[in-house]
Amino acid sequence: MKIMICGSMTFAKNMIETKQLLEKQGHTVLLPCDAELHAERPTLIDNLDEDAKHLKENDVLRNCFQRVADSEAIIFLNHEKNGMQGYIGTSCLMELGIAYHLGKKLFLLNDIPHSTHARWTHEVRVMEPTILHGDLSLIK
Repeated sequence: MKIMICGSMTFAKNMIETKQLLEKQGHTVLLPCDAELHAERPTLIDNLDEDAKHLKENDVLRNCFQRVADSEAIIFLNHEKNGMQGYIGTSCLMELGIAYHLGKKLFLLNDIPHSTHARWTHEVRVMEPTILHGDLSLIK
């Protein structure tokens, strides 16, 4: 299956590792176009001015949206971030919405909080993604 990995660029190294694991399972895997850059320069994500410049110059959002469209399935690496289990950031929410609209298979690596802790989880649950509970072998 052709799978796009999405997630906060905080998890860029995890994306690269997950790509290798999924390829061993026989999948074709796409990463965000700047995953390697963020893995090498993890502080870029915290410098919003520099990151915005990078995003615009490289048309990163459109590029990632196209990779979502070109995939059969999307897996969101929603590890803990900023004290929130199952974190999904704003770019990922956009990718999730596009994937849902296009009828892609949706996978979340981990469960997400209840909507009383994060309002966005309500819409994510409505999309009925498969929660993998950390087990990549459940991707079918």
